Amino acid sequence: MTDVHLTDSTETAPETPRRRFVRAFMQDRVAMAGLLVFLTIMVLALLAPWITPQNPYDLNSVDLMDSRLKPGQDTMAGFKAWLGTDGVGRDLYSGILYGLRISLMVGALAGVLAASFGVAMGLLAAYAGGKTEAFIMRVVDLQLSLPAILVALILVAALGKGVDKIIMALVVVQWAYYARTVRASALVERGKEYVEAAKSLGLSHARVIFRHILPNCMAPVIVIFTVQTANAISLEATLSFLGVGLPQTEPSLGVLISNGFQYMLSGRYWISFFPGVALLVTIVAINLVGDRIRDVLNPRLER
Repeated sequence: MTDVHLTDSTETAPETPRRRFVRAFMQDRVAMAGLLVFLTIMVLALLAPWITPQNPYDLNSVDLMDSRLKPGQDTMAGFKAWLGTDGVGRDLYSGILYGLRISLMVGALAGVLAASFGVAMGLLAAYAGGKTEAFIMRVVDLQLSLPAILVALILVAALGKGVDKIIMALVVVQWAYYARTVRASALVERGKEYVEAAKSLGLSHARVIFRHILPNCMAPVIVIFTVQTANAISLEATLSFLGVGLPQTEPSLGVLISNGFQYMLSGRYWISFFPGVALLVTIVAINLVGDRIRDVLNPRLER
């Protein structure tokens, strides 16, 4: 009689780092709630032109007769302003979703550009060493010693208003965080055997840096990216609130909050309150996700 050997169907393939990361991330319900809220905000912002009754950027669709309507009142155009209107008649529900589009775009673009430049400078400092490293790190120290809001205010005042000017200012403010972090990680990786092996094979410096050292320095970069994205959104709102960010024709959350500030003491709280809540929820959701990513990528920080 022939023996039949059955394979154990319960055997599973080794868990990949990606699956391990996803599984560890999903164990935190607070972080999952933050991720769900953030994804919802992103979807609502992307669908803003199709799910809002008004384009707040189109002055032809804004009626001054609708200014300072209470939440739930009907507008002259016939739709209901569920969150009320601001001082110029813009529907706050529409303005918040359009403002979120700008905030998320500014945060993402500023983060990507600052990360690209900062990571490159950090890798160059760690790999080159000597005077090059000293010069780059002194510039980083000088950058980090200055208040971010002060530097951003000076740059925006010099460059002028506009989304592109805001992004440029945020890149200048944030790149140093990436450079310092990546330089510290790259210094550790530079002394390992796989880097020496890559050099002994005659690989170019660029290949050693970007194909061997950089992938092993990405964990802290991802964490910083999430944190700095939230900071960029907050800083853009602050600049717009102070009147040096975006113009009134492109209302971001900061502009909407600023428009209602003068009405706070007169009982028209909704003009600033609802945009402020939207800004707060967005920043908190991003920070919750970033905190969990930090804990997962560095198990020693697990609480």
